[in-house]
Amino acid sequence: MRFVDEAVISVQAGDGGNGVASFRREKFIPFGGPDGGDGGKGGDIILVADDDANTLVDYRYTRKFRAERGKNGQGANCSGRGGADVVLKVPVGTTVVDVASGDVIGDMIEDGQRLLVASGGQGGLGNTHFKSSTNRSPRQCTSGSQGESREIRLELKVLADVGLLGMPNAGKSTFIRSVSAAKPKVADYPFTTLVPNLGVVDVDRHRSFVMADIPGLIAGAAEGAGLGIRFLKHLARTRILLHIIDVQPVDGSDPVDNAKAILNELKKFSPALAELPVVLVLNKLDQIPEDTQNEWCTHIVAELGWTGPVFRCSGLTGEGTRQIVYYLIDQIEQQRELEVEDPDFAQAQKEFRERLEQETRENSLAAKEAYKEARRAARQGGDDDDDDWDESDEGGMENIYVR
Repeated sequence: MRFVDEAVISVQAGDGGNGVASFRREKFIPFGGPDGGDGGKGGDIILVADDDANTLVDYRYTRKFRAERGKNGQGANCSGRGGADVVLKVPVGTTVVDVASGDVIGDMIEDGQRLLVASGGQGGLGNTHFKSSTNRSPRQCTSGSQGESREIRLELKVLADVGLLGMPNAGKSTFIRSVSAAKPKVADYPFTTLVPNLGVVDVDRHRSFVMADIPGLIAGAAEGAGLGIRFLKHLARTRILLHIIDVQPVDGSDPVDNAKAILNELKKFSPALAELPVVLVLNKLDQIPEDTQNEWCTHIVAELGWTGPVFRCSGLTGEGTRQIVYYLIDQIEQQRELEVEDPDFAQAQKEFRERLEQETRENSLAAKEAYKEARRAARQGGDDDDDDWDESDEGGMENIYVR
């Protein structure tokens, strides 16, 4: 399945049905009086979060949705039938934004959550409502009101506790395969992940967390180079970033320069995202001799001036990975407990998340424009449309749950 994490759709709720002016006409009842019924309510447009959905690809091809109009009222005080609602399923983690105003309409973060995005028009009133002691034969009725119409942008951000960060071929996909049942593509030749992958890391009984692997970053990503910048918004809902560093890159580059480039691109994309806790992981220890591992790893950490937590591992052999996942689950559980026990900490986290969401949303749109501009330049002035943003996203996002 093709992975699509953004789509713009138009929604039109149903108009309300018209009220009717009618009078009771029956044998032996010469003055039956008004009996016009009301019009039915127009159908609503409702979004529902669904755990079984993991991409917005359906909304790339069908972009206009219209609910049914309410039926007109009838005589004998019969109200018209309400229009049928249109229910659209979206993946959990979808943010709904009004395109015209830029306001966030809602955030779909729980399975089964419902969000009304366009309300149907109210039905018109029949002439029964206008009768009075001085107006016994009212002939007026009202028309139904129009349903709401708007253009909305659906933005999918994967829900994960830990996000993997690093250069292409740093070993992120191998690492997530090693600690979870996610099976992103890996091989013995250089290539990069094209779409995010999710894996549930089962640490102990009833202790697990979700890890997200996104495409690798390269220098200049904030200006539209590479794929990683397009998916950085998926790290906005993580608690911890795991910065994977290849200690012995196959292209002969300096791992210190690579790490600095990643951190620089992260700050350029979103200063708030760069404030998330970062754990440094020196990966691919199996690629260097055992007697020089300590010296080389110490050199990398010293050159970076890194003072945070550091781990060494080999995603291929699994060496050192268990220590990392135990550290991560401890940090995640501590954060969860603090949010429950300390209202001030919970409020600070909420405000930080709101700032982070706003920054990543704005910068993702800017990155999209930079990407399209880069494509136009590469095509020597050719005109791209919005579909180019997703045209290379082959395959689907994996949701792997392990017990």
